[in-house]
Amino acid sequence: MAFDELLNDPVIQKYLHELVGPTGMPVAAAPPDGEVTDEELAEELGLELNDVRRALFILYENDLATYRRLRDEDSGWLTYLWTFEYENIPEQLEEEMHRLLESLEERRSYEQDNEFYLCNNCQLRFEFGEAMEYGFECPDCGGPLETMDNQRLIDAMDRRIEELRTELHIDEEADGAEA
Repeated sequence: MAFDELLNDPVIQKYLHELVGPTGMPVAAAPPDGEVTDEELAEELGLELNDVRRALFILYENDLATYRRLRDEDSGWLTYLWTFEYENIPEQLEEEMHRLLESLEERRSYEQDNEFYLCNNCQLRFEFGEAMEYGFECPDCGGPLETMDNQRLIDAMDRRIEELRTELHIDEEADGAEA
């Protein structure tokens, strides 16, 4: 995927927005070619220097920017020259999808393996052990705790897990054989 295509992809735009937030998005969305200082970026984009630095640091933490330091021999001041490295974004998104899949599978198991009770007044949910401790009465309002059917939630998770597995080209049988 070409650099311009990367920046115009709505998924990548959302990913960058999630990382740097609205104040850092101008920095992330318009990376210059070559090296640039944080001061140059702030001036060019009309942003506060601290907002630019915050965005650059977040990009750096996520392996999307690198820097090199130059020391002015006369003043001793350090200048940081930043380079944006967005080529890794597709791989990072895929890693993110793998983490999401793993979390969803864990949550699905939790939902499947536990029995839940609900207070229909407060909409508080309790595991069986908690509900039993409270005598199947809501600790907030004293109302009865009733068995909760979470099958719709499990079904929704199953659909999302299947979508992620398809997108990631994970064959459930092959994956199960590895475990």
